[in-house]
Amino acid sequence: MSSIKIVAVNKKAKKEYDILDTLEAGLVLTGSEVKSLRQGRLSFKDGYVRFDNEEAFLVGVHIAPYENAGYAQHDPERERKLLLHKREIRSLLGKVAQKGLTVIPLKVYFKNGLAKIELGLAKGKKLYDRREELKRRTIEREMARAASKYA
Repeated sequence: MSSIKIVAVNKKAKKEYDILDTLEAGLVLTGSEVKSLRQGRLSFKDGYVRFDNEEAFLVGVHIAPYENAGYAQHDPERERKLLLHKREIRSLLGKVAQKGLTVIPLKVYFKNGLAKIELGLAKGKKLYDRREELKRRTIEREMARAASKYA
């Protein structure tokens, strides 16, 4: 049985993107970054995955500095290498080459003591798609409220 401790979830991802596929990857981190993650000090902001020479890098994710790190502090905004198999990277590269697709971080967690990140192959939603979804959820909520009123 694997023990999973979720550090952070990207709530904006579900609102702004349609998630087509998900993938788990490892993260290359320094010691102070791991300690900061264990405290839950992570912000996704405008995070995405960049590909370079068949390697994947996590860009735009902020891991706050660890207070007790002393001289061994890390840069909060640095690019972090993702641990993926070559075939997974090539597959993602082929899909990202299509218009409108990108790879974004969905959540960061510890699995058996190792830092992992769940990546999502995503297509950006248009403004009218988001409005439609909001309208649909409001209608469903009102229908459920009316049904419970008469039940």
